[in-house]
Amino acid sequence: MTNYDFDLITIGAGSGGVRASRIAAGHGAKVAIIEEDRPGGTCVLRGCVPKKLLVYGAAFSADLDDAIGFGWEEVDPAHNWGQLIATKNTELDRLAGIYTNLLSNAGVTLIEGRGRIKDEHTVEVNGKTYTAERILIAVGGWPSVPDIPGLKDHAITSNEALNLGHRPDQVIVFGSGYIAVEFAGIFNGFGAETHLVYRAEQPLRGFDQDLRDGFSEAASARGIHMHPGVTIAKVEAAGEQKKVTLNDGQEMVVDVVMAATGRHPMTDDLGLENAGVTTNDKGAIVVNEDSQTNIPSIYAIGDVTDRINLTPVAIAEGHAFADTIYGDNPRRPDHTNVASAVFSMPPIGSVGLTEEDAIAKGINPKVFVASFRAMKNTISGRQEKSVMKLIVDPETDVVLGVHMLGPDAPEIIQGMAIAIKAGATKKDFDATIGIHPTAAEEFVTMRVPRSG
Repeated sequence: MTNYDFDLITIGAGSGGVRASRIAAGHGAKVAIIEEDRPGGTCVLRGCVPKKLLVYGAAFSADLDDAIGFGWEEVDPAHNWGQLIATKNTELDRLAGIYTNLLSNAGVTLIEGRGRIKDEHTVEVNGKTYTAERILIAVGGWPSVPDIPGLKDHAITSNEALNLGHRPDQVIVFGSGYIAVEFAGIFNGFGAETHLVYRAEQPLRGFDQDLRDGFSEAASARGIHMHPGVTIAKVEAAGEQKKVTLNDGQEMVVDVVMAATGRHPMTDDLGLENAGVTTNDKGAIVVNEDSQTNIPSIYAIGDVTDRINLTPVAIAEGHAFADTIYGDNPRRPDHTNVASAVFSMPPIGSVGLTEEDAIAKGINPKVFVASFRAMKNTISGRQEKSVMKLIVDPETDVVLGVHMLGPDAPEIIQGMAIAIKAGATKKDFDATIGIHPTAAEEFVTMRVPRSG
């Protein structure tokens, strides 16, 4: 028998790594977790949580506009950006402390520093080596910045956008994914002149086309300047500002350029080659259904594997790993029908197949769509429309996908995700009595499929 320092060493104390380590320790394993920052990872410190707090803050400007239609007198309140960032940071400190306590209370040893794999059972941190029967890699991802002249020198990413000392007056957000549209909504909501620049014809590739159409229209109506079909050719300093030249020749001078053009797995300088761990052409660690790499003693979960890059997925993968290896409860994470949300303005919620996905799978789906102004908007005067959509298998009547653009979409879709997981049919939806008056009741009142 080989004597190791630990049964399990986890590299990365984000949501997935912390969950795996806590559960493994709870099953009786001797566990250490390595983190070069604070416990919490991308979601708590640089992603979901601080982003959502800024989304909440930015939404109040639209609420103030809407309030006028309900009889409130128009006001022009000032906003203290510095106070917002300070309050946000206080909350992140609290959450990081909770994560640290969770690890301590579970009996997990926290090792501070950057972990680097030396071999299939050894990790080095700050010049000291630690051994373990198994190693779990949960280091997440990091923003990618394209190799465009001046962009890396003059652009910020989502990391820095969450900690700007001052709110910019003019900003360009470069990208079309969920991070790009969310930050465009944040900057716009706080009053910045906001430009969204993207190569595609529409933002949010991979989401249902009707929602993409609806979002583009709503974003423009809210004042975001949309620049589809173009890219940034170069970025130059212009005093304290940035001069941005697009590939169509258009030039703009702005305070901030934000690159929101994707993320990559954080596998650089991790020492994977020392153990022979296989990665793909994107640098993601290749794993099987049990999150195991080609090296039997090394596992990986979360964004570093580039499967489904969502915090709850990383948590589910980590929990399943710990139960399987240390809890005598073999199980695998379920990557089917995972719900997702875009905290844009208005927000999006989605679960299951899009119409385009279904057609690609050879299904000619029944499609039910409703597009309408939410009740609040009929009084506020806002012309923005919600979009709600069901994708149904015509042979089995099973609802394959549910999609929504509009107020509270993420909250509503979470409930719909349970129905999709349970295999609900359109008849089940039809037999459900709606809550009136709500937007969500539209999902159980759509009766006529879209023709064509």
